[in-house]
Amino acid sequence: MRRTARGIAVLASASLALTVAACGGEDKAAEEQPKADPASLTAELTWWDTSDPQNEGPAFKELIAKFNQTYPNVKINYQSVPFGEAQNKFKTAAQAKSGAPDILRAEVAWVPEFASLGYLYALDGSELLSDASDFLATPLASNKYDGKTYGVPQVTDSLALMYNKELLTKAGISAPPKTWAELKSASQTIKDSTGAEGVYVNPAGYFMLPFMYGEGGDLVDPEAKKIIVNSEQNAAGLAIAKDLIDSGAAAKPSANDAYGTMMTLFKEQKVAMIINGPWEVNNVSSAPDFGGLENLGIAPVPAGSARAGGPVGGHNYVIWSGMPQEKIDAAVAFVKFMASAESQAFLSEKLGLLPTRTSAYQVDAVKNNPVVAAFQAVNEAAVGRPWIPEAGQFFGPLDQMATEVLIQNKDPKAALDGVAKKYKAEVVPGYGL
Repeated sequence: MRRTARGIAVLASASLALTVAACGGEDKAAEEQPKADPASLTAELTWWDTSDPQNEGPAFKELIAKFNQTYPNVKINYQSVPFGEAQNKFKTAAQAKSGAPDILRAEVAWVPEFASLGYLYALDGSELLSDASDFLATPLASNKYDGKTYGVPQVTDSLALMYNKELLTKAGISAPPKTWAELKSASQTIKDSTGAEGVYVNPAGYFMLPFMYGEGGDLVDPEAKKIIVNSEQNAAGLAIAKDLIDSGAAAKPSANDAYGTMMTLFKEQKVAMIINGPWEVNNVSSAPDFGGLENLGIAPVPAGSARAGGPVGGHNYVIWSGMPQEKIDAAVAFVKFMASAESQAFLSEKLGLLPTRTSAYQVDAVKNNPVVAAFQAVNEAAVGRPWIPEAGQFFGPLDQMATEVLIQNKDPKAALDGVAKKYKAEVVPGYGL
């Protein structure tokens, strides 16, 4: 059963009830009720936060405390759920109609999938979308499925080249590399001049996309309903990543917790450059041995032969369709607060995250934030991902492929052929090869 939150509103403006539509039936909105004091709203909500619990979690807890200043009788049960586990954990709980959170911080690709399964409330006509034009178009688009909107954007991002300014300066490099060839040369120079590794390439599917996009590749063609992940362009992109490691220009990635190893080495100034996103800015800038925010450089990912660009990423707030009817007003109030321009500006100032509202960029704390300015340039070069229900299932096979190519030394084209076969068998069986 797919439910709709059409017509629901925050209690501060108007308290509305929901009419649940049966599958295949028409969605109906209830009539408005008299305005009420926010303090009279009483509910207990569970929120699954999939952000980093040490790096980002404390800022979200601060926002909950701010929310409770206006809504003192809405208790938020904050639960930190590991990002890598949350997608399947939510699906399992939602299917069982037990144990799912009332509100979820969902990765952008998860929303169409969850909506297609009937696990989310549609928000069309609700107070949450009354100012939809204030949201940036690309982040908002990730919340749409089958003509309806099932979430609101929390944060937008993309992958960037993050670098240690001091190490590049010591190596005589005056500007960050703009191509993969320049990055390879710069990495070797840094290693020879400073003793630090030049670059660390994380062997994970999402982090391979800038290499694949750089040669003009992609994963699928939704319009043609075709699997193109094993294209020659993608194989060429992976060969560039592999060559960085094979040549010694890049550090050999760890077979266990490569991401954690990458971040530790970067924070300790043992690696000069990494590919990563704004969610790590606070982690890096607060590291005792890094040298603060002034030592952190941010630039668009280097270009291949076709283009430069990382994947469009980010997270959205969504509401579980199995939530008890009497909690809807409180859930909408909470999401509206968390997705507000004020809350987004707070997170931007605290963590360097990029807002998804146009109005948030007019706040001085955001407008004058050098990290935000740097990542805006990164986002302008970002490559859009297909917002189809299956998009959230693309990265398991890609992760395995990245390990095979960068750690186990498998041929890139052969590894990609394996991904294409898995997509056909398990992810998009209706697509052609």
